[in-house]
Amino acid sequence: MSVELLVVILAGVLVIVLAHVLSSRIGVAGPLILVAIGLAVGQLPWVSAISVAPELILVGVLPPLLYSAAVSAPAIEFRRDLSTISGLSVLLVIISSLVLGLFFFLIIPEIGFPLAVALGAILSPTDAVATSVVRKLGVPRRVVTVLEGESLLNDATALVLLRTAIVAVASSFSLLAAVGSFIWAVFAALVVGAFVGLLALRLRAWTTSATANTAIGLTVPYLAYLPTEALGGSGLVAAVIAGVVCGQGALRWLTPEQRTSDKLNWRTIEFLLEGAIFLIMGLELYGIVEDNRAADEGLLAGLGIAALAFVILMLVRALYVIPVLSLHTARVRRAVQGRIDASTTIPQDDDESRSSRWQKVIGSRAARNSKRLGKLRADVSYFESSPLTWKHNTIIVWAGMRGAVTLAAAQTLPENTPKRDLIIFIAFVVAAGSLLLQGLTLPYLVRLLGLLRPTGGGPPRAEIREINRELRKAASTARENHTLVRADKTEFPDGVFALPGSWFVTARDPAAQPDRADELAFELALVAVMRARLHELGRSGRHTTSALRYALDELDAYEISVTLQLGSEE
Repeated sequence: MSVELLVVILAGVLVIVLAHVLSSRIGVAGPLILVAIGLAVGQLPWVSAISVAPELILVGVLPPLLYSAAVSAPAIEFRRDLSTISGLSVLLVIISSLVLGLFFFLIIPEIGFPLAVALGAILSPTDAVATSVVRKLGVPRRVVTVLEGESLLNDATALVLLRTAIVAVASSFSLLAAVGSFIWAVFAALVVGAFVGLLALRLRAWTTSATANTAIGLTVPYLAYLPTEALGGSGLVAAVIAGVVCGQGALRWLTPEQRTSDKLNWRTIEFLLEGAIFLIMGLELYGIVEDNRAADEGLLAGLGIAALAFVILMLVRALYVIPVLSLHTARVRRAVQGRIDASTTIPQDDDESRSSRWQKVIGSRAARNSKRLGKLRADVSYFESSPLTWKHNTIIVWAGMRGAVTLAAAQTLPENTPKRDLIIFIAFVVAAGSLLLQGLTLPYLVRLLGLLRPTGGGPPRAEIREINRELRKAASTARENHTLVRADKTEFPDGVFALPGSWFVTARDPAAQPDRADELAFELALVAVMRARLHELGRSGRHTTSALRYALDELDAYEISVTLQLGSEE
């Protein structure tokens, strides 16, 4: 690595940090500030045109970014809105690509219809990195969940369409082959991503070295991406699947130290890579403009086509989102409620009291399916408490920003592609213009619609208190029943159980003086009981992912503290 490159990297990191600090001061999203800085620096006369290889974005940056987002993805909420996310990630991308393809074919006929559809596929997916702008606005969590899920998965649809269209340019198009290619891309990603995620969890559980454990964790997104791409699948979706598997299995397989380390490491990586992508977008402008001029394509023509393409994108998105999602919540709620009714229906008797009928339900079918019914009722409660109204759908429409994926995908087009420089210029204008226009106006739209969350970005305090009560109750019951044992399965002396309480469950009695090591080990046993209860609460579906993870972070922090004290006693 040359000294000049090292200086550029260090300067980039400092600029990213500066943009983050400035963002909190002036209230403008950091990514927008970075794009503006990149645009300004790129125009300086002593700065030469910058061109970043698209493989650096698609292979080097996006897999860890998508993996990081998937690790922290709200799995419970994703499951509930899977049909919505799937529709946005697959059906909407296909519709947008075809509509835009027809538009580009009519306005730039020399590129041909397959290449026009390829350009439509390039512009259709929303960007996972751009979604970070929405996440920081304080909009309702369900809106963020839908947008995050869409941006995590729609790249596969767009890139498969792009790949198919490029093949069709050189040969003939086959609908059957295109459908088969898409199915295989997703199937390969699911299998490889899940396998790599499970393998990584096992390896990390067996690895005692904290340094080696962190090293394994950092390789997971690439271990999922590379073999999937070699098999013809979607490496980005494989990275997402591996992230979901690792995120959901962390409670069972990883230690509190590993979970805490992962959280900090991936936050740092995500912060730097996100910033780098937006900064690169701004820096590349000059080179893209110059290439377009050198090809005699004309800037005004490209700007006009990009503007019309953006309008079409928004119209198609609105025509899909507003009617479809408006009916989705009610339709899913009715379907889930029907499953509840089918599971609890009993013969009705006019002479029976309501209490007797309920007792029959509890004593028969509902008792056998109580966990499943509990999840279904929690799902109904979720849809009723957070419906997607026209206001939420408006935010979902306007928050569908394009970003680095669009620009990187455009630059992967073969060098002999007709009108390649114009296509790349259009892709850049749509991506950067979408990010700046929608990103700058989105806060005002959120305030105008009155959708700012009054409680801020964290989980509701009432929900956290409810979870803590459940955890403390489980710990107290285990202590009273003398069912606690050490990690090596040996029993505690009766004197530890006789204590009026522990540091975490109730106030510690300073007058009690049992063996210090026994007391600390007893604390760890209580934490294990509470963590098991937290896992049960998570499977019940009654609580949000953010609240459950908040409680898990508290338990992890406390266990780390007690473990350190226990180590000093031994």
